[in-house]
Amino acid sequence: MTNAPAHFPRIAACGDSALAVEFSDRIDEATSARVVAMADRLAAGAVAGIREVVPTYRSLLVHYDPALVRGRDLTVQLMDMLECQAETESTVRHIIVPVLYGGETGADLDALAELKEMTRSDLIALHASAHYRVYMIGFAPGFAYLGGLPERLHTPRLAVPRQRIEAGAIGIGGQQASINSVPGPSGWRFIARTPLKLFDPSRKEPFLLRAGDRVRFRAIEETEAAHLDAAVARGEPVEEWAAT
Repeated sequence: MTNAPAHFPRIAACGDSALAVEFSDRIDEATSARVVAMADRLAAGAVAGIREVVPTYRSLLVHYDPALVRGRDLTVQLMDMLECQAETESTVRHIIVPVLYGGETGADLDALAELKEMTRSDLIALHASAHYRVYMIGFAPGFAYLGGLPERLHTPRLAVPRQRIEAGAIGIGGQQASINSVPGPSGWRFIARTPLKLFDPSRKEPFLLRAGDRVRFRAIEETEAAHLDAAVARGEPVEEWAAT
């Protein structure tokens, strides 16, 4: 006996106050665009009773107030939205992330270059040449999972995780890239760091990045990194938002 093929999109209950809207069983940019577009519409108040939306790789978690809307009724509204949803991104932001390659935080840079039979400079150039997409914010507050890592740089995570990786570390894990948001353990391979703060609870918007953003890395030298570190420490905005 074989299982019937799954049909997408579909909606599943998650307890008594949340629904998971599943768009696909694949991870790709088209699916991510639909997830983000629906998240934006719901966050803007398209449906009453929504408390929070959490976009992920291929689905959207919708938290709702059961005192304001019944899960069954909300399911119908969400399905109606899905039927008429355009497969285009509603909001795209572009940010250029300054990156200091190597050093203590980027301790895996030279080992990775050797593993890939590349020079240090060639690896940096390849990593910085890619166009990345923020697929999801998760694991830790503001932690950014990035798609678009060049295939040559795909590398398994370390067999033994390190116990502390600093905020701002730029990592590689399998087919993904990442930007660390807070200090903590990790098995990713880290090759650089950025002075930018991805998570700052004192800001009006604590998370610097959000799902659907486009990211480019810009290699910098130690002098500029020190200047940006000081500016960030003073609370000055140093983000570089590129024209869309």
